[in-house]
Amino acid sequence: MGTVTLGVSIAVPEPYGSSLQELRAGFGDAAAHGIPTHVTLVPPTEVDADRLPEIRVHLAEVAAAGRPFVMRLAGTGTFRPLSPVVFVQVVEGGSVCTRLQGQVRDPEGPLSRELSFPYHPHVTVAHGISEEAMDLAFSTLADYAAEWVCSGIALYEQGSDGVWRKLREYPFGNGASGGASAVPAQLGSTTDNSAAAAAGEATVRRS
Repeated sequence: MGTVTLGVSIAVPEPYGSSLQELRAGFGDAAAHGIPTHVTLVPPTEVDADRLPEIRVHLAEVAAAGRPFVMRLAGTGTFRPLSPVVFVQVVEGGSVCTRLQGQVRDPEGPLSRELSFPYHPHVTVAHGISEEAMDLAFSTLADYAAEWVCSGIALYEQGSDGVWRKLREYPFGNGASGGASAVPAQLGSTTDNSAAAAAGEATVRRS
């Protein structure tokens, strides 16, 4: 069946997601419109396509054990000079993100992988563009602030065109929504967002 490139993240919901995506594009980041605004839990990872059912079960179980939490963004940071990235900082909810990414990357699970850098939750707003443009992103969003209740995680696949599209959302706990739609719309995305589907996946492994 070949391989697929997957990622797991917490989406930045509307209206924040699209506005940050547009700002990222405005700074000259050509990848902006192919990457819905997010906090990464698992970075791009190539896996065998036939492992997708197992991965979906695993994510449903991780989400079922979680609970909605407040996510708050404020101000900017950068990974330069180690990595050409400017980001909006996660100032509340970061410890939950850290715990979730550890659970998703469980060494015994289907998404086990090593990271190139220590995990640091953030929202990228500029990557791999000129130093001047990254300086502009850093200063433009220095006073940025957003807050919402995070109600789940999502699985994405990167297409051959480089665009990341959502495969499914996995709501925390009993699947009750904690607020705004979890994932901004993405061109060409086909998804199954039902809480019942996610709950059914978790049942497969427990049965």
